[in-house]
Amino acid sequence: MKIVIGTDHGGFKLKEILVKFLKKKGHSVKDFGTYSDEPCDYPIIGYEVARAVGKKKFSRGILICKTGVGMSMVANKARGVRAALCDRVDIARSSREHNDANVLVLAANIVSIEKAKKIASVWLSSRSLGGRHKRRADQIKKIDK
Repeated sequence: MKIVIGTDHGGFKLKEILVKFLKKKGHSVKDFGTYSDEPCDYPIIGYEVARAVGKKKFSRGILICKTGVGMSMVANKARGVRAALCDRVDIARSSREHNDANVLVLAANIVSIEKAKKIASVWLSSRSLGGRHKRRADQIKKIDK
């Protein structure tokens, strides 16, 4: 799967680990930064990642910051994006099955490295269930236009 990933300085270490983990699992990963733990502004990186997913240049996106809140806010500004902040595996699965989320947001200060790997794995392998869930996801898409 083609995945784009981005972070601010607060999630830099987790991003570096996840990029290696995802590539090892066979995914194609494009890293939009940041490339160090030096302070940076998250909105530009978050929006670029989200916009790339919204324009369907990548199948899915992953964003990371300390709490996940800022990245969630900025990602959901991009047309065609349904970003979900997930700190548990069941929420990650549900965000895909029920909401057809296409951007996963992780909170580096809340999830451990191992938990982040589990969340990402489940999120990437889960599919939309369709049915009533598709109808609701389509309503979100309609609002987006």
